[in-house]
This record gives sequence, C-alpha cells and structure tokens, in this order.
Amino acid sequence: MKGKDLLSISDLSSEDIRLLISDAVDMKAGGWLSVLSGKTLALLFDKPSLRTRVSFEVAMRQLGGHTIYLSPAEVGLGKRESVPDVAQVLSRYVDAIAARTFSHQTLEILASYSSVPVINALSDLEHPCQALADLFTIYEKKGELDGLTLAFVGDGNNVAHSLLLAASLAGMNFRIASPSGYRVQDRILHLAQEYAVDSGAEIFCTEEPRLAVSEADVVYTDVWTSMGQEAEAEQRRQIFANYQVNSELLSLAREDAILLHPLPAHHGEEVAEGILDSPKSVVFDQAENRMHVQKALLAEILGGLEIPLAGYR
Repeated sequence: MKGKDLLSISDLSSEDIRLLISDAVDMKAGGWLSVLSGKTLALLFDKPSLRTRVSFEVAMRQLGGHTIYLSPAEVGLGKRESVPDVAQVLSRYVDAIAARTFSHQTLEILASYSSVPVINALSDLEHPCQALADLFTIYEKKGELDGLTLAFVGDGNNVAHSLLLAASLAGMNFRIASPSGYRVQDRILHLAQEYAVDSGAEIFCTEEPRLAVSEADVVYTDVWTSMGQEAEAEQRRQIFANYQVNSELLSLAREDAILLHPLPAHHGEEVAEGILDSPKSVVFDQAENRMHVQKALLAEILGGLEIPLAGYR
C-alpha cells in the first residue's frame, strides 16, 4: 500500500483490508507511535466535517506527524484555483492529501496530478475510510467477518457503495433494502458481485426492509438526505418513510445483532428516537474506530509499519 492512492475500496484487495484491520487492532491497543515523525498530511475539504476532520487530525498526531486543514474558503477547489494546480502545489509541500469533495471526479483529477498519495475522505460516489472503520468495528464486536450478514436499510449512497465493496471483498453477505430509484449504482453492484465470486459472499437487493434485516448479524443505516441534496429533503422523507430502523425492525435481526450508523444521524427519520442509545447500538465505538483505522491506513500508505502484528492475520 505504500505510496498508493485510496480513492475507492476497489483500490484495496481482501488482503489489504485484513492488514488494515490487524494494524488497527494493534494501534487501538498500543496508543501513540512515532512512525510518521516528520510527515505532513493536508486535509483538503469542500464539505464540513466532525468525525472525518478530527479523526484524521488526531490519528496523524498520534503517529507523530502533522496536519494542515484547508477549508473551502481558503482554497476554492476548482473555482479560485484549478484542481490540477492545487494538486501540484500541495505535492511540493506535504506527504499526502486527504480530500473531502462533492464530486468523485474532482478526486480523480487531484490524484492524477498529485505526486503524493491521495485519500478519499468522502465523495459523492464512495466513503472508503468509513467502510474500513465499519468492518473494523464489526470484527471487534463479532471476532470475524467471513460469513456474517450485513443488512443496509436506506439510500444506496456513497456509504452503501463502499460498504458493499468492502463486505464483498471480506466475504460478508450484504443485503440492501432501498426504494425504487435509490438503489446502489449498477457499476458498483457488478464489481461487488465479481468480488463475491471469489470470497463466497452473497449479495441481495430488495425494496423490503424486513427481508433484508431478517436474521442479519449487523443492521446498518444512514441519512436519507446527504449533503448537497437538501432541496430533495421533503421528497426523500416521504419516499423513505417505511425505511426507518426502529425497535420493531431491529427485532427481526439476530438476537446478538449490532446496529451501525456513520453519523450524523437524523433522529426520528432514518433511526427512531432513542434507537442509537439502545443496547444493540455500537455507533459511538464505530465513530471512535474511524481514528484507529485511519492511523493504520496513514501508517501503511506513508511508509509501512515495523510493529509486531497479532490477532487478525
């Protein structure tokens, strides 16, 4: 992984995912390291963030490195300055770029002109760092990934795309319930189906949440309206009204099932009031794990690790 971009989960192999989870397990247990002393990460953000910004900044600090946060007003990516120019300038200053953009195409252009690794910190197509944290959290709670069933209820959005690809690579069965017109993209689905042939994962798409959740090991949901879709909010609330994760729906999953949500949550919409504080919810462990898995990712991309690895591999 050293020196490589991470724009999509498809940039990783199943072995890469296992390596990152193994590293994250050790890093969460071991605390601070100095493996990235002298390294600098640029956080190039078009969208606001809580978890992504803080988790990357703290992760880099705990590895001995530094971050520079660049807001939309400071850069004007693609507006005040062209994306190729920004990529080439930052490449002269920093060792890696984590970019959070509206358009996935912007990330691709950024990576094509950058001479340092570019990490997708969220785009309209994928959210690979979130998916890695999700798999780490599931492994942490369940002790395995292979053969588990994950049910995603809601919009086939960027989070669903990355999670579908990651689960298929890891050998997890993936079920998704979405309204007609809001399914995952066919291109992503077909790629995941190719991965599933090798891993043995099963993929099931439906419009019926109860079918997806029945006997699932993990239940996952996300907001119905993502950033940039605010004009569609009322329409989406009506379309997704039957896709709320509540205690009744959650009761159809396995007795020891866990509930995941990438946050921020719209309480009373995609999740019933109070459900994120229920015993099945592990969403705040999941949020914490963004930092640990990103430590693993940064350490691997920016030079590799020389710490003893145990557990997952």
